[in-house]
Amino acid sequence: MAQQKHAPKPWDFLDEYRGKVFQGQWPTIVEMFEISVSRYPNNKCFTAFVPKKETFTYTQAHQYVLKTANYLASKGVGKGVKVAVSGKNSPEWAIAYLGILFCGAIVVPLDNMLSNKDMAKLMDFAGVKILFADSDRLENFDSENKLGLSERISLEPTKEHTFVMELDAKEMKRDKAQSEDTAAILFTSGTTGTPKGVMLSHFNMISDCYLAQGNMTLYPTDVFYAILPIHHAYTMMAVFFEALSVGASIVFGKKLIISQVLKELKEGEVNMFLAVPMLFNKMIAALMNGVREKGIVLYGIIRFLMGVSGLLKKVFKVNVGKKMFGFLLKKLSLDKNRICISGGGPLPASTFKMFNELGIDFVQGYGLTETSPITHLNPIEAYIETSVGKKVPQVEVKIVNPDSDGNGIIYIKGPMVMQGYYNNPEATKEVLEDGWLNTGDVGYQDAQGYLYLTGRAKNIIVTDGGKNVFPEEIEDHFQLYSEIETICVLGYLVDKKTKSEGIRALVYPAEKWRDEMAKQHGAQAKKKIEERINQIIGEVNKELQSYKKITRVNVIDEPLEMTSTKKVKRFVVAQKYKD
Repeated sequence: MAQQKHAPKPWDFLDEYRGKVFQGQWPTIVEMFEISVSRYPNNKCFTAFVPKKETFTYTQAHQYVLKTANYLASKGVGKGVKVAVSGKNSPEWAIAYLGILFCGAIVVPLDNMLSNKDMAKLMDFAGVKILFADSDRLENFDSENKLGLSERISLEPTKEHTFVMELDAKEMKRDKAQSEDTAAILFTSGTTGTPKGVMLSHFNMISDCYLAQGNMTLYPTDVFYAILPIHHAYTMMAVFFEALSVGASIVFGKKLIISQVLKELKEGEVNMFLAVPMLFNKMIAALMNGVREKGIVLYGIIRFLMGVSGLLKKVFKVNVGKKMFGFLLKKLSLDKNRICISGGGPLPASTFKMFNELGIDFVQGYGLTETSPITHLNPIEAYIETSVGKKVPQVEVKIVNPDSDGNGIIYIKGPMVMQGYYNNPEATKEVLEDGWLNTGDVGYQDAQGYLYLTGRAKNIIVTDGGKNVFPEEIEDHFQLYSEIETICVLGYLVDKKTKSEGIRALVYPAEKWRDEMAKQHGAQAKKKIEERINQIIGEVNKELQSYKKITRVNVIDEPLEMTSTKKVKRFVVAQKYKD
């Protein structure tokens, strides 16, 4: 009987390199990059526009990576040695990261927003020996060298420290990483207890990189935009590794300022734009407000045509939106865009819907640092706005202890699931058993395999009558109100005996709106702001079931503390604004 051929997979091309460049199922990160260098030597690899424009082809980037690796090897860096990288997104950051892996060592990417104290704590915990960082960080970091660092290398030109692009050493014998070796330790943004350093192997990350392409096609002509911090698992995988795996180009953005983002999207001719919900919400809100200002009639016509476009795209697979609304997309520098990808938090279905209506293929995904991170992607040709999508190949999912609505804890199994938490076997044991990872997220799956998120198990508010409320579900309703910058929904104790909770909202108003109100109302501004916020709360409460309604509101004067991917640090905020 003739052997049945499987449908072509995006990673089938690896067959011609298996046994020559690498052994086993997947290459290491080092081998993946070298394969792309050999396939696409003259493709643009890295580009930045700030402080000045610089571009590196794959061949040029590879040469700098080798120089970095040889220098590190000459200093005794090899298998098992930890080297930290922290700084603004840049080609230099990427070259340092790859250079560390090219000498068989472990990279420890750290959040550039951390204080010196917090960064030193994580570096000490991980046993870091060398630090790559921006010049302003190196100026006064650990000046007494309590960490015992053997080297500090700058990611920017500076007189005080060696610049990464000027590293040089003769060709050295370098340790070669194996697929099962730890490639990176990524610290999650937890706020209490022992730091959680997620250990990801080359196998974890490269399997995830290629398998995710089973749900989304990528091309060597694609241009990705790295505006979110690249130390974060989401950007590291969905921009950095995905681009490198197919010979695509990466444009590095350094500041999350809308005007600069739009400029770089245009100049870089970006067609793969990845961001967090907050940025997409701001972009679509600004666009629709601009249309609304042209008059109610034009706004009505545009919204009607968007509805028609969305219907044609979803039902008949015909995309007329890009031609119809090219003039609007140009305002967002998205006229060249092929795919927008949202991750790092829940996206309102209305935002997803509007981008699709405008002709943009919009992908929402799911995953966490512990899964390298991608486990689910919404298929472009069969998307559901309220879902985070279908699992990528080789991922298994189970919903544990579902309630009457089918909501239970999401467990994930697959080659991308982490090795464990660094030096923290107790925490590892809590979440990993027989290869199954307890994500801590609550959600459900439908009959077609689409996954829906409800919230984080640890954030559940238990109301009177034992009803579970997920703050994320309520917060989603506020994402498109331009008057609100950030909102955090928390529980407050109503009854000590039953431990039942009520629901309160901490609201930080948008600064631009607050300034406008101050100009208009002077001494009465605070009162007027509170009245409008309470009015918005009332509007949202009408949409919510009775046990989910907000019963207490605090309008606050200072920004809520956020992570570098623009998530509210719920635990810190709850401690600060205790009842």
